[in-house]
Amino acid sequence: MDRFLIAADTALRTLFASPSASQPSPAHGLPDATLREADRRLAGALMRVNHVGEVCAQALYMAQACVTRDEALRGSLMDAAREETDHLAWTRERLDALGSRPSLLNPLWFAGAFAIGLAAARVSDRASLGFVVETERQVSEHLQGHLSRLPAEDLPSRAVVERMKEDEERHASQALAAGAMELPAPARWLMRGAARVMTGTAHYI
Repeated sequence: MDRFLIAADTALRTLFASPSASQPSPAHGLPDATLREADRRLAGALMRVNHVGEVCAQALYMAQACVTRDEALRGSLMDAAREETDHLAWTRERLDALGSRPSLLNPLWFAGAFAIGLAAARVSDRASLGFVVETERQVSEHLQGHLSRLPAEDLPSRAVVERMKEDEERHASQALAAGAMELPAPARWLMRGAARVMTGTAHYI
């Protein structure tokens, strides 16, 4: 019960409070260029999608931490969640700086990701870790795509995305080292399809 109360607190903080980072944003100290309106809107939309990804990451890691009986694994999941909180704060800062806003559907994204995380964790710890690996791999690919689309002049947003990509790849490597199983192809395809729906919607809403 205590774990689920902590998860509920995390949900409220993620969705309704201003996130606080434990580390300075990679954007700090970089000049904010004056972007053309179209570029500003594009950068804001991309950072909104990234912010949604971090909302989902909080839900996934907390759901998995609620279910596992392995205290060492739970500690590792909670550490990753704290790093994702930094990402959440950094992307929110960029949204504010770009005059944009978070997705209006964040409660829906959180609830869906929490349910998926619970389902994966109830199969086994190895399946839960496999889900982490595949999620982080897809997120890394997605962030690489954003680096190719973000305006070259938007150095702060690019710095945040680059740092996030490094962290997500490290999370995948850690999950592999902890014994993650390879997810079956249908599960990977389903995850990619769900991600397309989420990112396509969050780009605008």
